[in-house]
Amino acid sequence: MGFSQRLELRQGQSLVMTPQLLQAIKLLQLSHLELAAHVEAELERNPMLERPEGETVDDERSETSQSESGGREAGPDEEPVADLRLADELGASRTAIESDLDAPLDNLFPDDPVAGAVVDAGDALPLTLSPWTGAGTGGFDGEAPGFEATLTAETSLFDHLVRQLDLATNDPVERLVGRHLIDAVNEAGYLAEPVEAIAERLGAEPAFVERVLARVQTFDPSGVGARTLAECLTIQLKERNRFDPAMRTLVERLDLVAKRDLAALRRLCGVDDEDLSDMLAELRTLDPKPGRAFGGGAVEVLTPDVLVRAAPDGSWLIELNPDALPRVLVNQTYYARVSRAAKNDAEKAFLADCMQSANWLARSLDQRAKTILKVAAEIVRQQDGFFAHGVAHLRPLNLKTIADAIGMHESTVSRVTSNKSIGTSRGAFEMKYFFTAAIPSAAGAEAHSAEAVRHRIKQLIDAERADDVLSDDALVQRLKAEGVDIARRTVAKYRESLRIPSSIERRRERQVAAVLR
Repeated sequence: MGFSQRLELRQGQSLVMTPQLLQAIKLLQLSHLELAAHVEAELERNPMLERPEGETVDDERSETSQSESGGREAGPDEEPVADLRLADELGASRTAIESDLDAPLDNLFPDDPVAGAVVDAGDALPLTLSPWTGAGTGGFDGEAPGFEATLTAETSLFDHLVRQLDLATNDPVERLVGRHLIDAVNEAGYLAEPVEAIAERLGAEPAFVERVLARVQTFDPSGVGARTLAECLTIQLKERNRFDPAMRTLVERLDLVAKRDLAALRRLCGVDDEDLSDMLAELRTLDPKPGRAFGGGAVEVLTPDVLVRAAPDGSWLIELNPDALPRVLVNQTYYARVSRAAKNDAEKAFLADCMQSANWLARSLDQRAKTILKVAAEIVRQQDGFFAHGVAHLRPLNLKTIADAIGMHESTVSRVTSNKSIGTSRGAFEMKYFFTAAIPSAAGAEAHSAEAVRHRIKQLIDAERADDVLSDDALVQRLKAEGVDIARRTVAKYRESLRIPSSIERRRERQVAAVLR
């Protein structure tokens, strides 16, 4: 077999993923919080990018951004797009910085005892140091402290218990063991580690650890430090002086309480219906998770990416939420200035790369905003019944339907709808919420949305009478009478997803409620 060399010309097609395309795809699937973090990292890395101060920009920047977008704002009939501002010239706000760059370092730091201090720009609270007001006052020239100086941290369950321990005993050994016990208390207020394991780790007698635990269990909130639900309820009942033999039996048989087995509870506790109803009512007033008053973090409000509201003519106005969009500026003036001062090819290449990255980021953000708006507008058009009348009018919808309507690929629509939400007059909903499976109609009519059927099942169960609890088979018959062809196992699956108990458990609940009334 002989070997030879020859020159061939071949033509073919291949998909090349450029870094810019990869960046655009990455930005498309980020939530607005992840996007803000990504943009913040780029602002720190790239000197050609900057964020406008506050929520507004300088007049010159506004004029520049208007010239970039054609010198006018979007009209009422045009698609609203993200407030992304690309500036060719930065304006007067850069002048002060540029003059500082040219000035000697001594001018940047006047004679001040703390002029050489380095302060992290990411600190949450402002640090003001001056020879007139002192350190950390938050004010200027004798003004009152700033609002941030008056903020206090939320007390944790651990701190709350440790303070009570320090007041309850002066014995250093008991304090040491008590702190280890408190450290083992979880957010719900329960002791999450066995006493024997804590005693072995500390080299103490288990009986001594038990005594310290008994002291911790007297702390506020009532029931803290318990190892089981029964022990937690027992501690609270003892503090109320209501732990009699009948209540002890009731607490020991919480399994029967969960099953609503009233006959067995009456027999074991030796009480009549009235006494049992009183005992169950008092049991409901206890807190099964005493630590939850301290374990919760700050409530985070969901910020929708798209806002939908009704127009006077009956249509829908769809716009991007400016609070969920980052604002970036590309400083062409600064680039021109520093590029003229570049001394070698390496510096010029670095500046050119930074400028190219800045432009690509701004374009990717703009394209991301337009794509989200385009997909959201088609979702609103497809689910017009939901926005007008509610969940019962949701239609079956999949990614392919949206993709074909707007001329995009299904994968692009999937990335757009991930981690995004739409704000409506009915609340904020994830975009994925509007994509539901289709359930066939019994009469051969238009298919029903799975979410709409799930909502109908909840309505039927909420409206059922105490003497006529609907089983899953009865729900199937009701739905088929309304034109929904659905199987019993599907009804059971939807009912469980709504966290609705079975018909037997619901009947017991209504019996208990009738006794309590």
